[in-house]
Amino acid sequence: MEIKRNFYLNKLISHKKNGLVKIITGVRRCGKSYLLFKLFRDHLTESGVAQNHIISIALDDFENKTLQNPNALYTFIKSRITDEKDYYILLDEIQLVSDFESVINGFLHIPNADIYITGSNSKFLSSDIITEFRGRGDEIRVYPLNFSEFYSVYGGSFDNAWAMYSNYGGMPLCVSMETQEDKAKYLTNLFETTYLADIINRHNLRGNVEIGELTNILASSIGSLTNPLKLSNTFASVKNVKLSANTIASYIDYLQDAFLIEKAVRYDIRGKKYINTPAKYYFVDIGLRNARLSFRQQEFTHIMENVIYNELRSRGYSVDVGVVESVTKENGESVRKKTEVDFVVNLGNRRYYIQSAYNIPSAEKMAQEQASLLSINDAFKKIIIVNQPILSTYNEQGILLLSLSDFLLNPDFALTSR
Repeated sequence: MEIKRNFYLNKLISHKKNGLVKIITGVRRCGKSYLLFKLFRDHLTESGVAQNHIISIALDDFENKTLQNPNALYTFIKSRITDEKDYYILLDEIQLVSDFESVINGFLHIPNADIYITGSNSKFLSSDIITEFRGRGDEIRVYPLNFSEFYSVYGGSFDNAWAMYSNYGGMPLCVSMETQEDKAKYLTNLFETTYLADIINRHNLRGNVEIGELTNILASSIGSLTNPLKLSNTFASVKNVKLSANTIASYIDYLQDAFLIEKAVRYDIRGKKYINTPAKYYFVDIGLRNARLSFRQQEFTHIMENVIYNELRSRGYSVDVGVVESVTKENGESVRKKTEVDFVVNLGNRRYYIQSAYNIPSAEKMAQEQASLLSINDAFKKIIIVNQPILSTYNEQGILLLSLSDFLLNPDFALTSR
C-alpha cells in the first residue's frame, strides 16, 4: 500500500539545493522516513539523479551501526563525494549520532551537498532543534495522514471512511491494520510505551502517573478553553493530587515539543491582539487522542473540530481561536458580549474565519453558528463547515456553508469559490 504524500513531497522538491539542511520533523511514526527514503528518493532517481549521487543511510540499521560515530559518518560520506555534481545526503534517525549537530554543520560546508535529515526521538523532535544549525536549518513539518490521504487508500463511502478516521485517525501503520482491535491496541501502546516513555526519559520525570493523567484531561477537553491554573485545580478537586500550575505548564511544553499536542491561542479580532490564556489544545492525531480515553469519550462535535484544526495545520495555515466583541441592546441598555469564532486561519495575506458545526438542524441553530461571524466587519471570507450532505454554497448573509466532505476532500474549494 503506497500512500501519496504529495504536499510534503512537493515541499522537499521546492526546497532542493537552497543552501539549508532540510529537517523533517513530526510526531514519531507519522511517516517521515517513508517520505524521505521512498517518495523523495524515487523523485530524485526519476529526475535523473544517479544512484551513486544519492547517499542514503538508515542509522538505526545494524549494518550502519559503526556510522553512529560522528567521525566515521563524516569520513564515510565525504569519501563518497568524488566529483562536482550535486549529491543528496539523506540521513534517517540522525539523533543516534553523538554530536550530530556538528556533523551536519560540517556537511553544510560542502558546496555540492544537499542535506536532508530526520529523527524520531524526543531529543531530535524537540521544537528548538532548528537553533542547533544557527539559522541554516529549514524545517519541514510532517503530520499524520490527513483525511484525503487516508481516503485514497481506504475507499468506500465518505460516511464509512469518516467514521473510521474520526475514531482511529491517520497514523500510517494504524491505517494499514485490518481489525479495529489491532488499531486500538497499536495506538494505545504507541502512546504509552513510546511517546510518554520518551518524555519521561528525556526530562527525568519520576513517573508517568501525573503526565499520563494530564494527557487524559487534555484529551477529554479538546475544544475547551483551559490553562495550567485551571488544570491544577482539576487535579486537586478530581484526582486529589497536588500539582502546581508551573509543573503542569512544563508538562504541556513537553507534550508540545514531542508534537503530540498543539496550542491554539485566542485572538481578539477587533482589537487585533493575542490573548495568551486561556487557550485550546488539540491532539496531532485524533486516533491518539481517542486511545488515551480508551475510545469511550466520543463527542462528535469536538472530534470534528480537532480534525478540522489538524487539516488546516497540515495545509500550512496558522490557526488561532477567534474572539469578537459586539454591542447589543438588552432592556434598552447597551451590553457588551464576547463571542467565539472557532478558527482564525492565516496563510500569507489570506485569512478565513471558520466555524465548525456538526449539524445545523434548525434556523435557530444557524443563527447561533453565524452570530459571531456576522459581528466581524472586515472583508475576509467567513465559512461554516457542516457535517451534513449539503450543497456547498453561500447563504444570504454571504457566509460560505461548506460540507465537511468538500472541506476534507477538496482543499481548494474555499479558495476557488466566490
